[in-house]
Order: sequence, then structure tokens, then C-alpha cells
Amino acid sequence: MVNSLYIRLQSTAQRLIEKYGQTGTIKRVTPPDPVLGGDGTETLYPAKLVPMTYEQRYINGTTILTSDRQIYVSSVGLAVVPRVGDIAIAGGVEYHVIAADPNNYDGQVNVVFICQGRTAT
Repeated sequence: MVNSLYIRLQSTAQRLIEKYGQTGTIKRVTPPDPVLGGDGTETLYPAKLVPMTYEQRYINGTTILTSDRQIYVSSVGLAVVPRVGDIAIAGGVEYHVIAADPNNYDGQVNVVFICQGRTAT
């Protein structure tokens, strides 16, 4: 049974991301066929997201760099669950997803996706 608290939290997260976020994209590249080869296939999924700078206390220089961004992605209407290896595009900047947390507390409702994004340098 779906807990109504998580539905309300999801609605709140969506409202805040709509207000303060931007339209972006989650890009997923599927690998080429292992036998036939070829190029991987890119699929773009429209998303509402907010890239934010990490607080200084979380930056340690190894797992979280100063150029990393904490990316909040609205789960409402998103066709995929962001995962490691995806690319989040916001404001023309591509962030490689190196960590992803679905914030799914009851196993049924994805409240919000929080990803760690790293720019390619």
C-alpha cells in the first residue's frame, strides 16, 4: 500500500524543482552489440532538475570534488531512474552521473532523485 506521506513529499519536491529548477535532459547511452559491434545508442529523456554546488564541508577532494554538483531530479513524469553512467544535461553543461540515490523509502514511490554529477574536464 502506498503511503500518502511519500506522495505528499513527492509533490513538494516536484513543486520546488519546478519553481527553482530548469528543464534538462537525462541521456542514457546503451552499449553496442557485443557480437556485431557498432555505435552505442543515445536516448534522451526530458527532465526537470536543479544542479547545486555541494557545501564546502562535503568536499573532500577524492569522492566529491569542487566541480561536482548535487543534482535534484524530479521523479514525476521521468521515464527512467537515473543511474551511474547516465549524463544529466542542465544549462548546456553535461554532468556524468557518478552516484545516484532514488530516495525511495517505501519501495513504491520515488520521492526525488539525487545524483552526484561531475563535469568532464
